[in-house]
Amino acid sequence: MASSLFFRASNLVSSATIRRRIPLLGAFCVLGLGFPSLCSILPSSSYLKTSCPQSSHFVHIERSKFSTQSADKTVQAVKMEGNSNIVPSIVVYVTVPNREAGRKLAGSIVKEKLAACVNIVPGLESVYLWEGKINSDPEEMLIIKTRQSLLEALTEHVKANHEYDVPEVIALPITGGSPQYLQWLKNSTRD
Repeated sequence: MASSLFFRASNLVSSATIRRRIPLLGAFCVLGLGFPSLCSILPSSSYLKTSCPQSSHFVHIERSKFSTQSADKTVQAVKMEGNSNIVPSIVVYVTVPNREAGRKLAGSIVKEKLAACVNIVPGLESVYLWEGKINSDPEEMLIIKTRQSLLEALTEHVKANHEYDVPEVIALPITGGSPQYLQWLKNSTRD
């Protein structure tokens, strides 16, 4: 009986931990796979309130019944090509060992106008091979939104200001999104 209760309690803890991580995992999947690709592998259901046209990069998201806006409005999305108000943009991932290092690096990146915004995501654990040994360390992730043309300068800035010998700098293209946000990204970064 006691072992059965322990097993059930450990399952509840595991389930709660997993539920807390699912939104973060979903965000990385959307960024890595692209929203249309992700929707093509999801089963259609009444709970999924999106339409994902396979042939178009435009994504129209229907408002859920919990939205504060009326249901007949849709979120506007924009394609990156052909819009003079928007520059080719990227999301860059950089891991840091702790919150203090993340804040310091994020602040210097934004101050230098190498990025419009840097999110600091806590609670990561990285398992990696370094000098022939498998390591596991707690880390935090910086998610950096910037212009594609600034990647080289951003990479050099990270290398010069990071405490790791080989800091992670991985860039993914932004293929579309909110026109106002992408305009702000352009205006908040240097040429």
